[in-house]
Amino acid sequence: MGETTASPGIKALLIFGKLIVIFASLALFAVSVWVVTDPSGVYPALGASGKDDVFAGAWISVFTGFAFFCAAIFGIVAVLSESRSMMITYLVLMLIIYIFECASCITAITHRDYLVSNPKFLKVQMLQFYGDESSNQGRDVTNLWNRVMPEENCCGSIGPTDWIKYTSFFRSVFNETAAPWPFQCCKRNINAEIIDQVGCKAGHRDFLYQKGCFEFFSAAINSYALAIAWYGFAILMWTFFLLLLDMYYLTTL
Repeated sequence: MGETTASPGIKALLIFGKLIVIFASLALFAVSVWVVTDPSGVYPALGASGKDDVFAGAWISVFTGFAFFCAAIFGIVAVLSESRSMMITYLVLMLIIYIFECASCITAITHRDYLVSNPKFLKVQMLQFYGDESSNQGRDVTNLWNRVMPEENCCGSIGPTDWIKYTSFFRSVFNETAAPWPFQCCKRNINAEIIDQVGCKAGHRDFLYQKGCFEFFSAAINSYALAIAWYGFAILMWTFFLLLLDMYYLTTL
């Protein structure tokens, strides 16, 4: 422990700044846990396409959120103790955590730009895995689409023609006459019963959902990625200026 030439106001500002980091890191941890629990249930689609890096970014943020919390508490102790060795240890730890959080934000936002603007990635895994009960991926993807299409009143990635225009596992099992698209694409009444299966098979717009499901997936992925990236970026900006003040304080010890 040594004496500092820094004013008490600098110490108070550092402590206040670290208290902000403590509360912000808890919020980041909570947001990250929210993303990894996947309330929209879209992970099977991303996992099957191999584009699940948004969730990888969220897992990194789970770690960095908790790490920022612990490091900020240690930083407050270091400031109050006026210990040069503790401040150096704190700065090294914060630098490591900072780099990991940067990686989390970059991972989330860069993959978000690809996923929310490219319905092809969703269509490819849908055509490849839907209806395949022989693999875990196939079952997960099938269950996902069977849930989403009736709930969101949608069919396919772009629309019901996805099931007709392209080769798919579903088409290898059901011919176009018997089932041009899954019956989850058919409109239903309040009792969740298909209104008119014949009309649905014929493609009549009164009995078949016309819009695609990509909008739902895009909105879910967008909310996940922006929550991780922009909230993490806000914490990084605050921490950056706080670290500069920490470095100045270190020179006074």
